[in-house]
Amino acid sequence: MAFCGISIPKKGLTFFLSYTILASMLGMLQFGYNTGVINAPEVNIENFMKDVYKDRYGEDIQDDSVQLLYSLAVSIFAIGGMLGGFSGGVIANKFGRKGGLLLNNVLGIGGACLMGFTKIMHSYELLFLGRFIIGVNCGLNTSLVPMYISEIAPLNLRGGLGTVNQLAVTIGLLISQVLGIEQILGTDDGWPVLLGLAICPAVLQLILLPVCPESPRYLLIQKQWEEEARKALRRLRASNNVEEDIEEMRAEQRAQQSESMISMTELICSPTLRSPLIISIVMQLSQQLSGINAVFYYSTGLFISSGLTEETSKFMTIGIGAIMVAMTLVIMPLMDRMGRRTLHLYGLGGMFIFSIFITISFLIKEFFGYVQEMIDWMSYLSVVSTLSFVVFFALGPGSIPWMITAELFSQGPRPAAMSIAVLVNWLANFLVGIGFPTMKSALENYTFLPFSVFLAIFWIFTYKKVPETKNKTFEEILALFRHNNGRGSLRDSRLYGSMLNCVNTLEQRMPPSEHASLVVAEEKPLPDQSASDRCCRDLAQPIRPPPPLPPPRFPNSAV
Repeated sequence: MAFCGISIPKKGLTFFLSYTILASMLGMLQFGYNTGVINAPEVNIENFMKDVYKDRYGEDIQDDSVQLLYSLAVSIFAIGGMLGGFSGGVIANKFGRKGGLLLNNVLGIGGACLMGFTKIMHSYELLFLGRFIIGVNCGLNTSLVPMYISEIAPLNLRGGLGTVNQLAVTIGLLISQVLGIEQILGTDDGWPVLLGLAICPAVLQLILLPVCPESPRYLLIQKQWEEEARKALRRLRASNNVEEDIEEMRAEQRAQQSESMISMTELICSPTLRSPLIISIVMQLSQQLSGINAVFYYSTGLFISSGLTEETSKFMTIGIGAIMVAMTLVIMPLMDRMGRRTLHLYGLGGMFIFSIFITISFLIKEFFGYVQEMIDWMSYLSVVSTLSFVVFFALGPGSIPWMITAELFSQGPRPAAMSIAVLVNWLANFLVGIGFPTMKSALENYTFLPFSVFLAIFWIFTYKKVPETKNKTFEEILALFRHNNGRGSLRDSRLYGSMLNCVNTLEQRMPPSEHASLVVAEEKPLPDQSASDRCCRDLAQPIRPPPPLPPPRFPNSAV
């Protein structure tokens, strides 16, 4: 890879970098496990709640009240996630990325213990409290882990390594689905153990993570500990040649020193940062409002309604988790080849098509349910459509929204942006989980049509507004938004080329103060910035011939 004739060597995946990624991704595995773990033992938990209520009050609880209590146990996890995700930026700035993850495991252990002792203490209130605390833990993980991984990954591997977030989530989901079947822990005696096993990722991360370095960007830019950042980079890169990384961080540091710290309020009000913030929010919504959680929560019932047996439907649900893991592994090498934007477009487009097919399968059952041959054909269509829907989710929307939010912002506004994006993600998750049963009752066979509409809107937005961040530094992405200032198309590769060449040329030839002014995200241009802005504008403009000279005029001439 080269910029303005300067060759930047590609860095490989070292052993210690792999170890650090593995240790940090346990936080996202925790998120995936606790997202899916409570669905399998639904009947067992409801029976426990009935027993506790009868022992306390001497009478049976109504079925509607049991459903309400169970819904609270499910949804309070998302409420905790919103709180944890929103506070992720503050935690990341105060304690560091690694430090925040270590402290967060205290919440993970506490929440898992409360859930595990629920039946022994004969109190479903402990289940609510444990789910809330583990939700805060998972919300912090969804903010801290992508930030940490994006900051320690080399530029040429940042996309592929960013997908490990989704890989960890899918592995956690699959583990919870397998352990939750009736033959293992999906029983009246086993479900507290199933919920309490959430302690394992937290304890394992407490063991593995302390030997990992803090984020070099955090050390250099936030703490201004350059030597510590060098040591961290040498360990992660397994090389003493870390000057390219240091220079990139210095450029970002100079840019940050030229502007005040970005708070959430300033981030929301900033015209320059508004465009990347809107993109981050819409990308998070494209993940949660795509309908994927409706598939995860209700896939077993969907398969049963399509004509499969209950046992086969449960194993097909496990198959969904397995497909998610396999597809995430497939797209890891594609992320830095095809790019984030391209994969996201493919994912949204495929999900849109197969959401239509899912609706068609519902309608076939409604109109041709009395014909056995049509029921059999509809069963295959429903299964294939649902599995394909999951495949295309894993291709793009499953991993890219977490990654691109960390890539669109420099060190200053990144924590605040991650907090807002994660809050939106958890809020949309909560709304889908709460609203889907009502929407299913109201729309019946057309339940997935609203998701189809959302998917079409998100595809159009991605095509028109989302830039490609593949192989671009944080400063280059920031300069791109500053040049466009949130207006016009961000998809012209020629504009990328001219802009990025200009940025890198100026970095080599300009004093630090002028280079910092080029990449800083301020609403008003700085005094030193005029030269760099004129340079970039001139590079972006086509070359035009000079105007013709006027005819000569001679004094005292009759003409």
